Amino acid sequence: MPTSTLVFAIGNESRGDDALAPLLLHRLQTENIPQIEFIEDFQLQVEHVTDLLGRNAVLFVDADMSCAAPFHFSEISAAQDNSYTSHAMTPFALLHTFRQVYGNDAPKCFLLRIRGYGFELGDEPSKEAADNLAQATVFARDWLEQQHREDARQ
Repeated sequence: MPTSTLVFAIGNESRGDDALAPLLLHRLQTENIPQIEFIEDFQLQVEHVTDLLGRNAVLFVDADMSCAAPFHFSEISAAQDNSYTSHAMTPFALLHTFRQVYGNDAPKCFLLRIRGYGFELGDEPSKEAADNLAQATVFARDWLEQQHREDARQ
């Protein structure tokens, strides 16, 4: 049986600030927060719909050049967009696919977008992005601990 909460990091550690989500995931894995599962991939694909089954909550984490620093956090819902027919999907399209496949809504899902600046192949994460990552890590840890407490009450 899957654990209560899934953290799904989307990014490529070889592409500068695109490494932010995987780096956050690695930091959180050392925290030993109970009932949390972690998945890391370069991009979302239709097959990831099965990873959402049996969850109380899902936290998608991704680097983003368009959000304000240091990060943006929001609850998300299903929406069909152009990505659902491509090789890479948005979290919104994945939730839409979940609804199509399983006939009901996905669990509560959230998106943590960490402000990044450069995504070139072979670059290291920028200093500014590293600062944003530090703040996002504290936020995500606190959110996951709160999520665990809520799961334990249920």
